[in-house]
This record gives sequence, structure tokens and C-alpha cells, in this order.
Amino acid sequence: MRVGLGYDSHAFGEGEGCLLGGVLFPDAPSLRGHSDADAVAHAVTDALLGAIADGDIGTHYPPSDVQWKGADSMVLLRGVVERLKAKGWEVGNVDVTVICERPKIGPRAVEVRTALARVLGIDVADVSIKGKTNEGMGWEGRREGIGVHAVALVYRAGEAGAA
Repeated sequence: MRVGLGYDSHAFGEGEGCLLGGVLFPDAPSLRGHSDADAVAHAVTDALLGAIADGDIGTHYPPSDVQWKGADSMVLLRGVVERLKAKGWEVGNVDVTVICERPKIGPRAVEVRTALARVLGIDVADVSIKGKTNEGMGWEGRREGIGVHAVALVYRAGEAGAA
């Protein structure tokens, strides 16, 4: 088994509606980014890539490449899961913490867990997501954007006792 840590952050932009883990939060400000700015999908992607020591999201989907402009980050995450499987790894579980004052993650956590589980090919019971405020401190507390931390466990396909 191996563990990877992922992090991503995006500043709020103009307009309403941000994607987090493939779920639209229409009552929150939009997030700025090269792709769809789904910070949850990006952090999970980096956690998985880190677990197998295969670079980061920018290595595989560089922001300098116009083909990724506005890309669906859940599609990118699915591509990384396929890459993982091709190298003989399976996703065991993921744990995600979203740091923001807005939107509120808790009321929609099951939706986000379900969307992530579907893309990761694992049971929803193996996906955790939590929302934490920064108690008004720092850039997250000032409502300038969102920070996300993710941890992923992967294991070699077919190994006994895995996950």
C-alpha cells in the first residue's frame, strides 16, 4: 500500500457557481482556473499521482496546453484512475478536507462523496469529505478562495488484505 497527499487552491472569480468534486454549488462564487477550477478533483488527482510517484496534475494536464482550457476536472481525474490501474494500482480510499467559509460542504457531502466514488471506482463508504472554516483567518477566512487537502491510499491490484 502507498499513500499520497494532494493540495489545491483557487481564488474566487466573477459570477456564481463553483464545482467541487463534480458537484455544482450554485450559491457560491465561481472559482478561477485554467480548467473548470474544481479544487477537490485537483487535490484528489494530485494525491493519487503522489501515491504512485507519477508527478502531479500539471505534469499530465499542463495549464500551458490549450486543450485543457475549461476541461472537466472529473474527466481528468478519471484519466488518472485509468493510468493508476494500467500501472497495477487500485484506489483504496480518499479523505478530503475543503477549507472555506463558503459554500457549506456538509449539507452536500453525500453528493460529493457519491460523485467522487463513481469516478474513482470505489464504494462511497471509502470516500470522505469534510468542510472546515478558517474561523475568519487568512485568505480562506477572508473569503478570497478555497483550499483543499486530500489523502489517498492505493494498493497493488489483487494483493490480499489490501484496503
